[in-house]
Amino acid sequence: MKNFLKQISLFIILIALSCGNQQDQNSKRITLTYWSANNQDEIDLARSLVAEWNEAHPRVQVKHQPIPEGRSSEEVVLAAVVGKTTPDVFSNMWPGDVELYVRANALTALDQFADFDSVATDRFAPEKIDEARSTDGHVYHILWKTNPIMMIYNKKMLARAGFDKPPATYDEFFELAERIKKDTDGDGYIDRWVGITQILVTWWQRFFDYYTLYIAASGGGTLLDQQGDVKFDNEASVRVFRFLQELFEQNYFPRERMDARADVFLHSVVATRFTGPWEIRHANKFKQEGFEFDFAPVPVPDSSIKPVYTYGDYKSIVLFKNSEHPRESWEFIKFLISREADLRLLKLANQLPIRKNILIDGKFRLYFQDNPKMEVFAQQAQRVRGADSSPVLREIFDALSQEFEASVIYGVKSAEQAVEDAAERARLIME
Repeated sequence: MKNFLKQISLFIILIALSCGNQQDQNSKRITLTYWSANNQDEIDLARSLVAEWNEAHPRVQVKHQPIPEGRSSEEVVLAAVVGKTTPDVFSNMWPGDVELYVRANALTALDQFADFDSVATDRFAPEKIDEARSTDGHVYHILWKTNPIMMIYNKKMLARAGFDKPPATYDEFFELAERIKKDTDGDGYIDRWVGITQILVTWWQRFFDYYTLYIAASGGGTLLDQQGDVKFDNEASVRVFRFLQELFEQNYFPRERMDARADVFLHSVVATRFTGPWEIRHANKFKQEGFEFDFAPVPVPDSSIKPVYTYGDYKSIVLFKNSEHPRESWEFIKFLISREADLRLLKLANQLPIRKNILIDGKFRLYFQDNPKMEVFAQQAQRVRGADSSPVLREIFDALSQEFEASVIYGVKSAEQAVEDAAERARLIME
């Protein structure tokens, strides 16, 4: 009986020790919160990467959550910063907002980590590191992916209009527009247009018309100079406004919103549009049999502007300052920008990682051989510009968008006056 009682006591002690060890292990486990974009491709990508990370890192687990729904991800992040409910890591930050959050002391400087320089040098060309640097000299975000804006075009519509190659200049674009413009059913209304752009005044809509065309027309310029002063009140800006204004005046672009219709490009209602690489998968999925499309650089004022730059539509990865585990979060960020993760970004989300030498890196060669249209975007990605570093950049784009509406859509201002007024408003905003 005594031996039995001893055995019972020993068993209880072992259970207690086991529970204590388990509690000790659980107390040391770290959980990071990671927000991704909320489109399905990036949700699938995030789930795949997080599952792999969690399997390999039992002590540092990552909880993935798509960014909560809202009118825009920028507004959701701003609300989270104010409410102190930000995640540890977020991978859908618009670089134009970074300076705003730096001023709010909401982001962790990534260049504080000892291996930052080696990680950045391995991934980026030197100018990209400088592009990501804040005005205080530190780097608070990793440029992760880019969606260069190019011109998609309907090959058969262009061929019927007598164009064996896409228009490269404004004059060629106008010539194509005149040949495309048609009243196909005789009711007095235009039924075919050369292109389309959103007539909404929302500030970020200008990324896909004015700003893209401005970067191209200026040979890679942005809105502000290195000192943060306005520099878009120039001839390139005026030419872009004038170009877009004429497209609406001549009924080459429709003034109506086309969102409610079926895809007007895939139904051969418009011959071109300015878009990013996400259009490849969409077009291949929904195009009709025999439909042919391709991509080219956006048009420029004249053919002497070589090579053609465009808007890069960057998204960055950031580490929020309220993270209780910055070192572990940095390790997870490095995993998200690894070569293997970049390849998955291409395969699952059809988006381009910002990585130097990607076209000659053997890791990606087979992918681009199998996806030649993505290779076109990868080539364009070597000549892109992002957004300026300014805490009031949204307000500047809003000023531009208001003048865009007045001049381009309604024609109540000249291009010169609209650019001058937008620049003046931007200077007032920056005071």
